[in-house]
Amino acid sequence: MKTIYLDNNATTQVAQEVLDVMMPYFRDLYGNPSSMHTFGGQVGQKIRAAREQVATLLGALPEEIVFTSCGTESDNSAIRSALTTRPDKKHIVISRVEHPAVRTLCSHLGMQGYKITELPVDKNGILDLENLEKSLTPDTAIVSLMWGNNETGVLFPVEAAAMMAHEKGILFHTDAVQATGKIPINMKNNVIDMLSISGHKLHAPKGIGVLYVRRGTKFSPFLIGGHQEKERRGGTENTPSIVGLGKACELAAKNMAQENTNVRKLRDKLEKELLKKIPQSRVNGDIENRLPNTTNISFEFVEGEAILLLMNELGICASSGSACTSGSLQPSHVLRAMGVPFTMAHGSIRFSRQL
Repeated sequence: MKTIYLDNNATTQVAQEVLDVMMPYFRDLYGNPSSMHTFGGQVGQKIRAAREQVATLLGALPEEIVFTSCGTESDNSAIRSALTTRPDKKHIVISRVEHPAVRTLCSHLGMQGYKITELPVDKNGILDLENLEKSLTPDTAIVSLMWGNNETGVLFPVEAAAMMAHEKGILFHTDAVQATGKIPINMKNNVIDMLSISGHKLHAPKGIGVLYVRRGTKFSPFLIGGHQEKERRGGTENTPSIVGLGKACELAAKNMAQENTNVRKLRDKLEKELLKKIPQSRVNGDIENRLPNTTNISFEFVEGEAILLLMNELGICASSGSACTSGSLQPSHVLRAMGVPFTMAHGSIRFSRQL
């Protein structure tokens, strides 16, 4: 039976071109990039080249790219750095629809005495910047808002939000794990301080991520050890995955515009047919301002898990929310924050195509 994979917001297939450039670094070019000898130096050169590839996709400087193990580490590093470098400030602002990498961290920080403000969204998942402005105080250390929602695909106005935070001297971080490679990002034209990426969301392997740290931003490392990443992230570099991520970013920069258009057309066609043929169905999230590959649709009077099991028997892969919360029987916190009725939230399915 042929597999129809529509769960690319959970993870993506490693591109063949990415796998090809990775292979030599498992057996042939295995030197430590921190070594003084030429064998290790060759590896260090490839890491520098990959750093430039990532920076090009983001419109950033190579020196602003810090390699990590995943998006979750990048998110944790950004928020914890802000709290460490600003020890007198105890307030964090996020939204109610953030990924668990941010939301669960902030829940733990709340138990440690930090004040957490979760901004609401409207019925379409849209964030009101007026609410953000009202939430900012002299005690706010950082604002962390996702660029594109992993469940609905709704895009937040992060560039405007970053400007608003900066006007009050507050750091700004965005989880751009879902947005990177799907929409244009240019860090030269905004004041975002830190940005997170996960390789396995854009056809690189699992276990590699990036934290962009804007030049001049005071930063305290989350992982402390050696001098790697200019002392911003200790630990010997994962060379094969770094090289693979660099190639994935190069491919995304080359193909994004055309793939974006094609995937959006397929998404819209799928939604049109589902809404036409299935009564009591609705698309969740802002129809216009969202990622081109993501559909979140609810079906009333039926459990999302039951739909997934039936589709699985037909070889169709989708999800009922974030893969990071797939073990939970509770309806999506994203849809509940949007005010989606309980029965509809329980019957939601996310289809996410490949870019």
